[in-house]
Amino acid sequence: MNLNDLCLTDFLSGERLDKFLAARIAAFSRVEIQAAIHAGQIQVNACLVSPKYKLKIGDVIAGTLVAKEILEDEPEAIPLRIVYEDEAILIINKPPGLTVHPGAGQKQGTLVNALLYHRPELKFLPRAGIVHRLDKDTAGLMVVAKTNVARFNLIAALKEHQVERIYVALVQGHLIAGKTIDAPIGRHPVERVKMAVLPHSRLAKPAITHVRVLKHFQRVTLIEARLETGRTHQIRVHLAHLGYPLVGDKVYGRRGNQGVSFSRQALQAERLSLAHPLTGEWMQFSVPWEADFAELLNQWEAK
Repeated sequence: MNLNDLCLTDFLSGERLDKFLAARIAAFSRVEIQAAIHAGQIQVNACLVSPKYKLKIGDVIAGTLVAKEILEDEPEAIPLRIVYEDEAILIINKPPGLTVHPGAGQKQGTLVNALLYHRPELKFLPRAGIVHRLDKDTAGLMVVAKTNVARFNLIAALKEHQVERIYVALVQGHLIAGKTIDAPIGRHPVERVKMAVLPHSRLAKPAITHVRVLKHFQRVTLIEARLETGRTHQIRVHLAHLGYPLVGDKVYGRRGNQGVSFSRQALQAERLSLAHPLTGEWMQFSVPWEADFAELLNQWEAK
């Protein structure tokens, strides 16, 4: 990025150079800008200065910032189901079976690989702009940031519970009424691939799920779950803890298929609502049920 392309004259006398540039250049953090100043990539009046340099009226800032690639993952031409896209965010409808992040056992075929193909510039953002995740076999809506400013604002909104995420799920058993589940979640003390409700552990983090009953079937219940927090496997762990595990959940579910075979956990992120991270406009998105989830419900309707 050539700083000559920006208007860099509207600073206050006495303002720090690094602070002024960080507020003007969304693609770079303040730490990255400080490193560039130390490296001589940014100069004032053609002179090397410190990031703490206090600007004066008439100073001329010039230089070039080179973005550092954060991700080494390879782009892949994996189709994305895009619900909405603008210069700051991308809303996608993740299909079941798609892993979000590459890991030790899977370097390709993930959402990150697909995003890097769709928008190569996302390689300059941590996690390719992903600010929250869905389990591999959970379908539904996710928001992805396309700039550093959008990413920081979305992370802050998630932390302050200002992003509404509503799921639908089919659980085993007859859940009589809706409820709020307030139970801390942490890593299972024995089975390390699992999470668990750990009410007395200092390692557990607060977790709150609001559950509403939508429909009763013979041996299962269709529910709506709204996340107040976003812990790993939260809905699956909370419902299993109550004795109502998700149909098809091979990790937290009961043995047997309760009369209907299903190859994954019956869970979908159906609705997503948030304030746009740049404009503040309130935005709402929803997607239809996945074909396999809809067919599962049809089977129970027919019983």
